[in-house]
Amino acid sequence: MSLAHYFTLLRIVISPLFPLIYLEYEWLGIPYRVMPFILFFLLSICEFSDLIDGMIARRRNQVTDLGKVLDPMADSVTKISLFLTLTQGPVALPMILVLVFFYRDFFISTLRTLCALRGFALAARFSGKMKAVIQAGVLFLILILLILYSRGMLSNALLHLISLWAVSIAALYTVASAVDYIYSNRNYVKKAWLS
Repeated sequence: MSLAHYFTLLRIVISPLFPLIYLEYEWLGIPYRVMPFILFFLLSICEFSDLIDGMIARRRNQVTDLGKVLDPMADSVTKISLFLTLTQGPVALPMILVLVFFYRDFFISTLRTLCALRGFALAARFSGKMKAVIQAGVLFLILILLILYSRGMLSNALLHLISLWAVSIAALYTVASAVDYIYSNRNYVKKAWLS
């Protein structure tokens, strides 16, 4: 276990806190006006640790097979946990949009594993990195809107509408990134599928 792995594991450990705090803030004694700030802070920690673990692994020459598996898994767990959480409460994202993120990550992870078992690794794509950035940006946007809503500065209808449009755009790009990933690695995918 390298230092980078601990930063990656931190994101996985934090992820269950999103639904707990969002859905059970009253039981936890957290004021509603404070709850979105806590979620924003936790997401900031997750995104910062995502940045740091990659930098540490490259600088210390600690890029490992475990890290290559853990990092995208931690990213998926973090973002999907928060998107699923936001299907509840005032944000009320449609579950179908969140499932786009889930199925994309599940499918690509399965494909990577299948190719790895056949002896070749699928290279990461820029579109995949952009997908992660766009999803994080959308989550930060929704949490900022939730802060405004909790302070009576934004109506529920507007919170829901802006969130819906933002997540729809992220979902479309997520699908496009999956298509790009499969097409760019089509020769490897074909070998893995047929062998």
